Amino acid sequence: MDEPLGVVSGSTAAPPARRRRVTGRALAGVVALAAAIGLIALARRDYPLGGEPFAVAKVEVAPAPAPPRPAPSDASASAQEATPPLIASADQVEAASGVKVTRVGGGGPPNALIIDVQRAPAVRLEAAPDPRLVEKARYGLLPRVGADGTRPLEAYAGPIVPDPKLKAGSPRIALMVGGLGLNAEGTRSAIANLPGAVTLGFAPYGAAIEERAAEAREAGHETALQAPMEDFSDSADDPGPHTLKTSASDADNLDSLRWLMSRFTGYVAVVNYLGGKFTAERREISPVVREIAARGLGYLDDGSSPRSVAQDVAATLAMPSARADVVIDANAAPEAVDAALARLLDLAREHGSAIGVATASPSSVERLARWANALESQGVALVPLSALMSATPNASAQSKP
Repeated sequence: MDEPLGVVSGSTAAPPARRRRVTGRALAGVVALAAAIGLIALARRDYPLGGEPFAVAKVEVAPAPAPPRPAPSDASASAQEATPPLIASADQVEAASGVKVTRVGGGGPPNALIIDVQRAPAVRLEAAPDPRLVEKARYGLLPRVGADGTRPLEAYAGPIVPDPKLKAGSPRIALMVGGLGLNAEGTRSAIANLPGAVTLGFAPYGAAIEERAAEAREAGHETALQAPMEDFSDSADDPGPHTLKTSASDADNLDSLRWLMSRFTGYVAVVNYLGGKFTAERREISPVVREIAARGLGYLDDGSSPRSVAQDVAATLAMPSARADVVIDANAAPEAVDAALARLLDLAREHGSAIGVATASPSSVERLARWANALESQGVALVPLSALMSATPNASAQSKP
């Protein structure tokens, strides 16, 4: 239809002008109202507040005021003030705080609460190598004495941090746990679970040995290098490449030693791995110990061979050295390990200090960690291996049967 709204088709009479205006405005109002209602409905569906603050208030006629109540007595007022405000349950408070809480006996509130705090982080040792204490060689970086006389043994040594409750002159024990670097899981377990004062010995053949040794120092452990040496054995197999042998020339053994010493950096001492045969031969062991001394390191005889003369040779060079008093897991049976630890404790109390060595097997690490963490409660300090190294054989080593 082409006719304006309100005009009948075929009619020539035009509607009054006032009626057209009113009708047009009404239609516009209806359209605008419908649009507004649609927008409001859409806004309430997707945005309940419509982008503006929104509140609903219920208006009621106030009830008649209650008659005044008598003022409470002093006693009742004090009781009301002492009444604690209503709070959430203990479980809710604990959950909101994010603190892990363990209750004695597993009971709930209001039993005593024990906060399970993780063990304080160990002292983090400086990263190695110290550029003053290394030299580039054929196989990599080798330790050396610094121009100012600083030795790697001193620079890389772990600190002595005894419990302040221990008396001055308390017995001291050092533990060297070896075999690290060969098994990633076992290595991480030893680094994480053993106290930082425990010295960790790394075998030279593990993958990523430099990274694992750095992790050990970050966790507070000083490190030692285990050097494979020829043992008394009917087997033709060596402990590994570059084993030091009685049948090799001095030059070949020194070349092998330098290969072993270049495997990682930051260690304080060299420790024999096996070596019953090699350490019993003064002529063969002497050049090796001399090289270790010249590079500012200590030497630890692991105590596995009663025929070893390595520490005697070290004494003639006035180099820091020591001999382990107890091989803790020579017999890995739990009762044998416990007996060895008891003997180590007795030796420390008798002579003032003692050194124990063990391997990083899962069972040994678990037992050693539990035992070592309880040492200070027995009046004994746990110290790094370097703290018990001296230029002369110590009393405990001399007294060891």
